[in-house]
Amino acid sequence: MIQFDKDTNFQEGAFILLNKPYQWTSFDLVNKIKFKIKHKLRLKKIKVGHAGTLDPLATGLMIVCVGKYTKRIESFQSQVKEYIATLQLGATTPSFDLETEIDQRFATDHITQELVEETLKSFIGTIKQRPPDFSAVKINGKRAYEYARKGQEIEIKEKILTIDDIEVLKFEGNILKIRVVCSKGTYIRALARDIGLQLQSGAHLTALERTRIGDFKIDDAIEIEDFIKYLENL
Repeated sequence: MIQFDKDTNFQEGAFILLNKPYQWTSFDLVNKIKFKIKHKLRLKKIKVGHAGTLDPLATGLMIVCVGKYTKRIESFQSQVKEYIATLQLGATTPSFDLETEIDQRFATDHITQELVEETLKSFIGTIKQRPPDFSAVKINGKRAYEYARKGQEIEIKEKILTIDDIEVLKFEGNILKIRVVCSKGTYIRALARDIGLQLQSGAHLTALERTRIGDFKIDDAIEIEDFIKYLENL
């Protein structure tokens, strides 16, 4: 779904609903769109930004704002998000996802469907969450992941956030797939860590997709290749 047509003035403003590819950074996506628009329309400059970062190993909905619509980024960012997350129970990684290798393994024989359901209920509402060391949180002017990748210990303050809903979509063996509806600033990787701890085991993300931002849904998003083709046909 493209929120403009052939008569749209990009500098006046537009936004695009995109499905971020796996292993792309949010900056990669914004940079690609900015380059393509400038090149196609022969513009010296154009403002382009996104309304909410996704980790490189995550996929899903991103709202990319162009021109004067960049002023609306904060209003998009503040809206409720929905994610589909796949967790591997019984194992942890330093990054809480597949960016790093498994560092510890834990027992899972005691984990039942009932225990999972009850555990997830305990996260619904207003909670405190410590962001991952492997995150873009700024500490003394540097990103937290810059310290983490060097093995340096850092202190990261907890954040207050809201989990509106968590639903079990699948629980089979050590694989748990859940739907999470949450507020701005929620780290699903950190939620996976905390779920593992609450289960008296361990957990990390093996897949993550953002499926909704406010009223915008992943079904309305387009692929970056389709957007490029759209520009080429203008």
